[in-house]
Amino acid sequence: MKKTTQRPDPQLPQQAFQLYDKYAHGLMSRRDFFSAMAGLAVNAALATSFINSMLPNYALAEQVSFNDPDITASYQKFPSPAGHGEGRGYLVKPKTASAALATVLVIHENRGLNPYIEDVARRLGKAGFIAFAPDALWPLGGYPGNDDDGRAMQRSLEPGKIVADLAAAAKWLKNIDGGSGKLGVVGFCFGGAMAGRLAAELPEVVNASVPFYGSPPPEALIANIIAPLLVQLGELDERVNQQWPAAEALFQQHKLDYKIEVYAGSHHGFHNDSTARYNKEMAELAWQRTLTFFRQHLS
Repeated sequence: MKKTTQRPDPQLPQQAFQLYDKYAHGLMSRRDFFSAMAGLAVNAALATSFINSMLPNYALAEQVSFNDPDITASYQKFPSPAGHGEGRGYLVKPKTASAALATVLVIHENRGLNPYIEDVARRLGKAGFIAFAPDALWPLGGYPGNDDDGRAMQRSLEPGKIVADLAAAAKWLKNIDGGSGKLGVVGFCFGGAMAGRLAAELPEVVNASVPFYGSPPPEALIANIIAPLLVQLGELDERVNQQWPAAEALFQQHKLDYKIEVYAGSHHGFHNDSTARYNKEMAELAWQRTLTFFRQHLS
């Protein structure tokens, strides 16, 4: 594993990030999270500051405007006969293209297609890819506008059907008009796990995969992987990182084309610029590596 150095965040105690990780993954209620965060502070004002820093503010996450003149964005549906019958997602294309373009599937975290993930799709469109971000919550009406309800909705869906919907989205995008037939997948947290899993379950469909701080693919499927993988991990993300040594041993055993980058001083979710977990320098480095990786393997 290659590590990139960066100073850790000096402002919030490490326990705050651990608490948010539990809360964000449904291991702690909102009330318990608020109480525990307050317990880390010496006064009420500091407690409020801690909580506000950790909760997402999606106004901070827009790097590319939805009406940027270089892209076109729309919501599109796709068939998913093995899943929920139909899916929907956010499609972003460069406004002008002189040739067929590589495509990238963007898979969200465990709370549906929120504004941060839509912005990631726009960033890819701005960089010259056709990007599509499916919403796993579409069978229930789509992302509800807040993460708490989104998490609850996603937990209520049958996991196998979610995977089937994402697989259907990948196949639909690979064959989209204007696409080159080359497909990359990038995902974050839950989406990171799915990025690796789709590479294993759809080896003839996925041409490159970039999982950000997600669990490794199921061990029984790792031997199926053909696509090169770029795994992006935060140094301080103990919960996810402890899962990777065994997977990496299997990657080596099966001679996969892979690289694992570990970003020092970075927490789980360090690419998400809507919360205090965001590590600007490391996120930008990881993103440039992602674009370079896709350009190399999807050309």
